[in-house]
Amino acid sequence: MLSFLNDPKIKAKYLRRVKAHAKADEIIKGKYWGNGKGCAVGCTIHSGNHNAYETELGLPEWLARLEDTLFENLPNGHAKEFPAKLLASIPVGVNLDKVKWQFCSWLLNENIELVKGLQLDEALKTQVVDAITKCKALNDTAIETGIWDESARSAARSAAESARSAAESAAESAWSAESAWSAESAAESAAYVRMADKLIELLEAA
Repeated sequence: MLSFLNDPKIKAKYLRRVKAHAKADEIIKGKYWGNGKGCAVGCTIHSGNHNAYETELGLPEWLARLEDTLFENLPNGHAKEFPAKLLASIPVGVNLDKVKWQFCSWLLNENIELVKGLQLDEALKTQVVDAITKCKALNDTAIETGIWDESARSAARSAAESARSAAESAAESAWSAESAWSAESAAESAAYVRMADKLIELLEAA
């Protein structure tokens, strides 16, 4: 699949559309599309059908779903600018599979560094880091070869599920939700800004 169906006119059409919605303050959270207003995806394709990114824009459905998630979690100012920035960053006529693997690898590395900085039992920390590292290696291999290894994916998923179960049990006894909520919310907001910026960077280099 080639971005914008290898047609610059398609990119121009949808970029004009989202810019017009942004100028009219019609890009809103929590609603796909209706009465001329909607979210990032809605204001791009005038519906909530993520698969339409593939048929109308030549962009993979995973990108539409990622855009959706980032948009809903970005601070409002960043969120309203995000749809146009995303479309503008994508070159015409490229395959974006590699960007998916690059983004996942980057995000997994961010998680590895995060876990390393937590005050956890060392055995648990090692288990979690090893599981994330296996998942990252899967994406790194795909970046190099252009092939997604399903057998390696199954092994990485098993390790990740085991680590998640152990980490959740530890978290239940170690965290106070009330005291942590404010700091966690601010950190999550900043994290989504970093994710959006990284995705834009990778798309521009595709």
